[in-house]
Amino acid sequence: MSGPLVLKVNGLSRRYGEGCPSCREAGPRERNYCPVCGTVSAVQAVSFDVARGEALGIVGESGSGKSTLLKCLYFDEPPSEGSAFLSDFQDGARDIFSVSSQQQRGIRNQLLGKVYQNPRDGLRMDFSCLANVAEKLIAAGGRAVSAMESRGRELLRYVNIPDTRVRDVPAGFSGGMQQRVQIAKALSSNPPLLLLDEVTTGLDMSVQARVLDLIRVLRQEMSIAMLLVSHDLGVVRMLADRTLVMLDGRVVEQGLTDQVLEDPQHPYTQELVHAML
Repeated sequence: MSGPLVLKVNGLSRRYGEGCPSCREAGPRERNYCPVCGTVSAVQAVSFDVARGEALGIVGESGSGKSTLLKCLYFDEPPSEGSAFLSDFQDGARDIFSVSSQQQRGIRNQLLGKVYQNPRDGLRMDFSCLANVAEKLIAAGGRAVSAMESRGRELLRYVNIPDTRVRDVPAGFSGGMQQRVQIAKALSSNPPLLLLDEVTTGLDMSVQARVLDLIRVLRQEMSIAMLLVSHDLGVVRMLADRTLVMLDGRVVEQGLTDQVLEDPQHPYTQELVHAML
């Protein structure tokens, strides 16, 4: 990896349960479940960096912790331990998990964009497309209605939403169109980092291809950093420069995407790659 960092994550963990000496010190004995106290360790001491303009892929089976990781970084859920630093927030000197909830809202609205697997988690389905984009802009400090409408139309046009549909509500759109509206909303405040959580899951193959092409164009034209969660190695191969492989909340392998997929070292990664062939 080269270039200045946009994100640095150190020892991020997320537990569901009180925890006990058995799972806190020795780690869960049965995968990521502690049989002593019943705590589930969804994310376990994960560390990584993301450079400006880089796409980092995170792959793993359902329950591996990859989506929980994104939830922590977007403040949808609090981490149990760990720290994270954004270079665009106080020059990367302050742990974003340690600041006030008001500051975290500012970070979320101005420095991060997220596209959820289910568009209903990222959009107001009964608001127009323009209103959805404006909501993010208002949260980021926008006040001029004409400027926000202009920005909304520009972004919606960029993600191939026809001008004739910008005042329609996403509830009447196809899944692929809803994802494109989500992308426009996530990009509205020009965030340095975009979080993508299984954005093609449940879409038809042809629709998946169009969404992936759009994301690839975004990277080329905007030089935006991306954290891309997927269970689909084909998606990661297409979009990610580097890849982390997660199993039971832990990173079991990481490296350049081509190296990880063409010469996997961990048995679990080997299973994933073999299943793709």
